[in-house]
Amino acid sequence: MKKVVSALFLPLFLSASSNSLPLSEALEILKNKNLEIKAASLAVKSAKEDISSTSGLHWGKLDFTQDFARSNDAGNVFGFKLTSREANFGDFGFSDFSMTNPNILTVEPHDLNYPEDRNFFQSKLHYEVPIFTGFAISSYTSVMEGVKNIKSLDKEKVLSEKVFQLKKSYYDMALLESSIKNMEKILSNINALENTTQTMIEVGYAKKVDLLEVKAKKGNVERLLVQMKANEELLYHYISFLLNEKVDDIEVPTSEIAEPNFTDNDVLARNLDIKKATTALDIKASMLDASQASYYPTLGAFAEIATADDTFLGEANDHKAYTVGARLTWNIFNGGIDGAKVEKAKIEQLKIESQVQLAKKGISLQLAKIKTEVKSANQEIKSLTKELELANAIYENYEARYKEKLVSMNDVIIKQSSQIEKILQLLVAKNKRNEKIFELEKLANGEK
Repeated sequence: MKKVVSALFLPLFLSASSNSLPLSEALEILKNKNLEIKAASLAVKSAKEDISSTSGLHWGKLDFTQDFARSNDAGNVFGFKLTSREANFGDFGFSDFSMTNPNILTVEPHDLNYPEDRNFFQSKLHYEVPIFTGFAISSYTSVMEGVKNIKSLDKEKVLSEKVFQLKKSYYDMALLESSIKNMEKILSNINALENTTQTMIEVGYAKKVDLLEVKAKKGNVERLLVQMKANEELLYHYISFLLNEKVDDIEVPTSEIAEPNFTDNDVLARNLDIKKATTALDIKASMLDASQASYYPTLGAFAEIATADDTFLGEANDHKAYTVGARLTWNIFNGGIDGAKVEKAKIEQLKIESQVQLAKKGISLQLAKIKTEVKSANQEIKSLTKELELANAIYENYEARYKEKLVSMNDVIIKQSSQIEKILQLLVAKNKRNEKIFELEKLANGEK
């Protein structure tokens, strides 16, 4: 019969356990759905587009321009005709000239000064390309690549921080559930003690004040349990916030966190803050190159093809024209501004070099501090575990002695208070150890 019942209820147990979200799956959800990580990823994509827009300057630009105008301005009309290759001698007012007029040079040609209105359509393709810019474009492209690397490191840092928070929440939940079980066991003991005291009062072996002391302690333990369960509910809300989806049940870790085996050199090589400082140094080097580009001449080329008429694309082939050329520009003197900019870039580079060294020393100091705190927490947990075992044994002893009228109820309550105190102290110590280990992992940025 037991086997049949087990077979019937086993699928229900399996279904219930499958609803608990394990840490490994939660980490994958975090990486895909956390809103801050998504925002950091978008920042990286934006930086990649900045690289493309800067690098694209190498290819120059091609513009198409379509002009339409109508004018009776003498200069414009003559220019329109000349551009569309339709100017003739009549446009100069030859109809007003007379070879017999001795003052021919003073004649004001009416056709030239007062032309009729004319439309002007011009279609033009214009291409410009930089040939040499003193390495400015390549330097700015390197700067943008450095910025993209900074954004990528920022994304990794956000991910590392969120992984730290999620792991800590899972292990905080495990500690809470363990403490809740211990407190529920204590509450069960108090309930048993309450029944025993009630029985002893009925037979005259205990006083009512003993029962009041038991009930007061019971109320205190129930209050602590309510607080712990409220904290448990808050943790579920926080985990749901991190994963950007509703989480009602998680699979709490069953073992303590193992201390990571990182050497100081491993941490310094992998730490994201140091990588960011080093990348910033590379950016400053590229900015120095960009500032030195002002010492070089710049050379660019252009080509243009156009057609013009008094109608849109009228006789386009006959009226087409082209222009090609190049331009060299070289700033010889600008009051020492370029030199000042170069010197400033050199100073900024030296400043970042100092910051890189400072970052390495700061991380080394922080690493030593965390390792010391973990070592101290391990010793504290070891000591508190033994103290809790002793407090449990003493309470059980005093409870038995109370039944034999060898100690008072007040003595039993005091020993039980010591038991509860050790449970809470152990919870704090384990939580502190977990936090420091996660800080060590975050410092080394082992999560990718």
